[in-house]
Amino acid sequence: MTRIVEDDLEGAALLAELVEAADTVVVFTGAGISTESGIPDFRGPNGLWKKIEPIWFDDFVSSETARLKDWRRRFAFRDQIATVEPNVAHRAIARLVASGKVNVVVTQNIDGLHARAGVPEDRLIEIHGNATFATCLDCGKRHELDAAEATIAATGASPRCDCGGLVKAAVVSFGQAMPTREMERAEEAIHEADLFLAIGSSLTVQPAATLPLIAKYHGARLVIVNGEATPLDNVAYAVLRGSIGTVFSRLGG
Repeated sequence: MTRIVEDDLEGAALLAELVEAADTVVVFTGAGISTESGIPDFRGPNGLWKKIEPIWFDDFVSSETARLKDWRRRFAFRDQIATVEPNVAHRAIARLVASGKVNVVVTQNIDGLHARAGVPEDRLIEIHGNATFATCLDCGKRHELDAAEATIAATGASPRCDCGGLVKAAVVSFGQAMPTREMERAEEAIHEADLFLAIGSSLTVQPAATLPLIAKYHGARLVIVNGEATPLDNVAYAVLRGSIGTVFSRLGG
């Protein structure tokens, strides 16, 4: 039977106990971990997708109007995340990675806060990409957002790569294929874990939402830390509801 804990301090004590007892932990995070840093989530009760329509990948590729609209949103998000800092949960997770307790951090987030908190690149799997830079859709070359903004300001047109390909923020848009290698790395890491922490995720977006189930299938304890109920609560070992920052408070940061 799932243990549901709704008191933050009790949840913090239980989480610390479970992490201490585990040999290898995989952390999986969603937008909820960043809301306490001031970044709104996407699918919660007041989520971003309830306020604006997403721009689909096919529209980005086929329509200059859609591309320019997408770029305006990317620049606004860049400016927003520049004003926030990693919170206690981000920092606690980075400390656990540094200690060797956490094998990898798999995140749905595109805000770059795990890296800024100190999680090294080889321990971070960003399955939905990263909004802090851009890439060419043809050759994969990295481009910087400031350069893309300057190009649009100077020409009125969306940026192109030297190879002629479209440049796009390095995030996985609706309708765009998931990065295969990142998902493979995540599944490989899960096979080694005996504790899987799903933090701040609605656990509704596929295929990412299958990762907790894969972990459970391979014998890991599944612990969900989230402010709202999720579809996987009934299969978790424990569900810790409330402030993610407070629940992580005993793990440092």
